[in-house]
Formats: sequence, structure tokens, C-alpha cells
Amino acid sequence: MRPTLREPYPVRVPAVLAGLAGAGAWLAGFGALAPDLAAYAWWMLGSGAAAWLAALALCRHGDRGVAAGIAVALAIGWSSTALALAVTWAQTGTWPLW
Repeated sequence: MRPTLREPYPVRVPAVLAGLAGAGAWLAGFGALAPDLAAYAWWMLGSGAAAWLAALALCRHGDRGVAAGIAVALAIGWSSTALALAVTWAQTGTWPLW
């Protein structure tokens, strides 16, 4: 008979939603500081990197569900920022970050 292995700390949906909400508020708060798209992109990059480091620490030493929620929020935030940069670049012909 094969042994049954159970996850000692399984990922739960409320933890993922808490990470998603917390990281979303974190990114939105820093994004609100930006006066234009270039500043918004730099704020998203910096605050996202800090949140990513927190997610790594949580994944290793804390709640993996919250870390997964942070990762989802970062994926949404960074991809929407990249899309806004690409659309602005296509419309104006100049790279918006410089």
C-alpha cells in the first residue's frame, strides 16, 4: 500500500485572496503617486520588486497562499503597465520611459 502524503500547510483560497488584495492595494497606492505614465511604470517596477521579495520570503517561511496571491497581483499589475507602455509607444513613436 502506498503512503498518503498530505501537505502540512495547504494553500487556502482566503489566503490567496488576502495576498491578491494586499498586493493590489500596495501597487495601487504606489501607482497613485505617479504624475505620468513613465513615473507610474517606475513606481510599479519598484513596488512590484519589493512585493516580489516579500512573496519569496512568504513562500519560504510563511504562507504560500498569500505568496501566490501576491504573484497574481504582480502579474496583473506588471502586464497592464507593460500594455500601457506598448500602446503609448505605438501611438507616439517614442519610448515613454526615457
